[in-house]
Amino acid sequence: MDMVANWLGNAPVFVVPFALAALGLIITEKSGVLAIGAEGLMLVGALAGIGAQLHFGEVGLSLCIAMLAAALVSLLFAFMVLVLRLNQIIAGLALVFFCQGLTGLLGTLLEWTNRPVQGLPAWGLWPLSELPLVGKLFVQNPLVYATPLLFLAVVWVFERTTTGMRLRAVGENPQAADAAGISVTGMRLGAIVAGAMLIGLAGAYISVVSTKLWIADMTGGRGWIAVALVIFSRWSPWKALAGAVLFGCIEALIPQLAASGVKLPQYFMMMTPYIVTLVVMVLVARSGMARQAQPSALGLPFTREERT
Repeated sequence: MDMVANWLGNAPVFVVPFALAALGLIITEKSGVLAIGAEGLMLVGALAGIGAQLHFGEVGLSLCIAMLAAALVSLLFAFMVLVLRLNQIIAGLALVFFCQGLTGLLGTLLEWTNRPVQGLPAWGLWPLSELPLVGKLFVQNPLVYATPLLFLAVVWVFERTTTGMRLRAVGENPQAADAAGISVTGMRLGAIVAGAMLIGLAGAYISVVSTKLWIADMTGGRGWIAVALVIFSRWSPWKALAGAVLFGCIEALIPQLAASGVKLPQYFMMMTPYIVTLVVMVLVARSGMARQAQPSALGLPFTREERT
């Protein structure tokens, strides 16, 4: 029972990075831009967050700086896909490799590696925090509580605001949106930057709040899992949050099993989330549901003079 209680208490810490990264990707891809560079942007956010925390010591400021750093780097991706109109898959892969090299170099040169920082304190929601077995689930840092509110805000923007309607229109039919007077490039640029800020926040959460230090490539493939989550959820924020809970609970279970003395191959347990990712991707591909739900113009460059 103690193992179950600890597992439930630790699961949200693993859920939040998946959820925030997937939400950022959904925002970007709703505009028609195929974004697979989450892994790189998470690394940028993780490094920037640690650097800010080491220098300023304010977690809120560090998280904001991490978001701005990821947004700044995302402008490079935006330039490649919106101005140069490069293949969006190649541009996304190039962004990941660039960010991996950049963060590894800067982390070493600035001597930020393995330097612990102070994270966010946990807040208990009394009286829920006193419940047996599930009480630890309601003793979390503020960002855990804020994550569902962020999803609620994004869904509200998508469904209830003019900006959200324009964003979805750009992702479905950019030529028609352009004919209606909507700036396709402007909307896509805004979506890329806004999505990158959330992805950077996901990376900073890992370094500043969860592990409380920086090591090279510390995101460990979570950005790629977030890409799979978006496809699995069929670009639905709430389904993406449910998928993030699933993957976060699986990842949180691994250290609990090890601590309880369950003898399982270490590397097999570490690759469990990725096995689940592959299984989910295969099931979604076989069903064909993802292709039906994706924005119609996803991955297609837009040239204003063209009409279809």
